[in-house]
Amino acid sequence: MARTIIAAALAVWSAAVCADTIEEKTAVCAVCHGVKGIPEDKSIPIIWGQNTGYLYLQFRDFQKGARQNEYMTPMAQSFSKEDALSFAEYFSQKPWPNTGVQSASKADEAIAIIVNKSVVCTSCHLEEYQGDSAVPRLAGQQHDYLLKAMIGFRNLTRANNPAMSALMNTVTPEQLAAMASYLAGF
Repeated sequence: MARTIIAAALAVWSAAVCADTIEEKTAVCAVCHGVKGIPEDKSIPIIWGQNTGYLYLQFRDFQKGARQNEYMTPMAQSFSKEDALSFAEYFSQKPWPNTGVQSASKADEAIAIIVNKSVVCTSCHLEEYQGDSAVPRLAGQQHDYLLKAMIGFRNLTRANNPAMSALMNTVTPEQLAAMASYLAGF
């Protein structure tokens, strides 16, 4: 499956690098992030409707190598700063897709509330977990992606936000799993 994704992405990517319109340039993103904004691979984030500043900062982190991904890093490095800004604006204007994920169980919700009280996620991500500007929306994000990101911060494989790494190390893996379920169904 990974080879198929790579082959498809490379075919679209080569066309995107030479494209003129933002729609043509961002077509490569749909290979992984989904044509309708919902990635088939649940470990890939939803970017439709995500906050502009956050999208740009993540793109920039991939360009500079502060954030690593075998697909995103080379793609991000092939585009200009202007493209990164345009991509961020373009995707932030898309509607957040409805994933159809059900609300978390009462047990996971109770754990998530305790986690939020101790880590205070809502101090940055706001009360409805919508984020703002350079802070990402977490509400309705893919469960597997949320869990992967939190674990990545915890074990320092995702090192582009040291404050998140410190916070995720105050929470148990079981609490992270409950938080991911809660946020995905929020």
